[in-house]
Amino acid sequence: MPLKEESQELNNMPDEHHDFKTEEKSIIGQSFAHKSSLNSHMRIHTGESPFTCQPCGRSFAKKQTLKDHMRIHTGEKPYTCSHCGQSFAHNSSLNSHMRIHTGEKPYTCSHCEQSFAYKATLKVHMRVHTGEKPYTCSHCGQSFAHKSGLNSHMRIHTGEKPYTCSHCGQSFAHKSGLNSHTRIHTGEKPYTCSHCEQSFAYKTTLKVHMSIHTGQSFAHKSGLNSHTRIHTGEKPQSFAYKTTLKVHMSIHTGEKPYTCSHCGQSFAHNSTLNSHMRIHTRENSFICHQCGKSFSRKSNLNSHMRLHTGEKRFICKLCGKCFSRERNLKAHTSTCTQERSGSRVKNAVLL
Repeated sequence: MPLKEESQELNNMPDEHHDFKTEEKSIIGQSFAHKSSLNSHMRIHTGESPFTCQPCGRSFAKKQTLKDHMRIHTGEKPYTCSHCGQSFAHNSSLNSHMRIHTGEKPYTCSHCEQSFAYKATLKVHMRVHTGEKPYTCSHCGQSFAHKSGLNSHMRIHTGEKPYTCSHCGQSFAHKSGLNSHTRIHTGEKPYTCSHCEQSFAYKTTLKVHMSIHTGQSFAHKSGLNSHTRIHTGEKPQSFAYKTTLKVHMSIHTGEKPYTCSHCGQSFAHNSTLNSHMRIHTRENSFICHQCGKSFSRKSNLNSHMRLHTGEKRFICKLCGKCFSRERNLKAHTSTCTQERSGSRVKNAVLL
């Protein structure tokens, strides 16, 4: 029987009637105006599902529920949005959709009072407060609050790189990596300096550039004080803590109390030994999310990431040329200084 004919037949089908006299007496409190309503209600207790979908065999307790279900098979969408014309199979779906147009957000977070249009969105948001991370990586056990976070993380293990550059064919594990890389080809520089209107492809490069205008800035006064000694030449020999002085003294005494058990090499600081040990253990704790390559030091990972992003955070303060590595800037600065000195001498001779 065609689906539309079957759906029409449902409209003409009478509700089934059962004799629930015994059950009727046993029901305490809830009352019904019609026996058919009682019969329908009784299926909650008996578990009876007399209305069966012919295409998929699924059964339902109420005829109306079967009618609603049939729209999955018939494709019928009788509920239409008056704003945009989009149609829906169920009235509840239309009501939910309407919040896009009305801006209604009936679900409010009890912790921060942020509101949401959908209950499911509020449920996901609550993990910010509860710390719940229900999505766990089967490879390394790392957990995530959102499924999208787990899917993104899994590419480290699978090596999947679904985002491909249309210019050069290079692939990336994350869309943000592709967007950042694409600027190499397009020349787009969305970050502009408010002082000189020079533009940059990356926000971090702009931040470094800003120090030319504003002077280097620090989060804490102690950082500024420490930095100022570069200019003043001051070399204070006092320390706030005895342990800090003890560590400092190793510079003068040459003491290296931390020894590698593998090769016997000694170090003045425990942190240096821990970093050194990765050579022997081959532990690479810092992983590139773009290509999966791992590094024993975070600084090496940061340097490597610039190959993917094209970021050039080291800027020559003499000519403004940018470099991705500090050593390249140092080499350039030497040449740039000589060239500018030669240029000044030449101009002086001409004058």
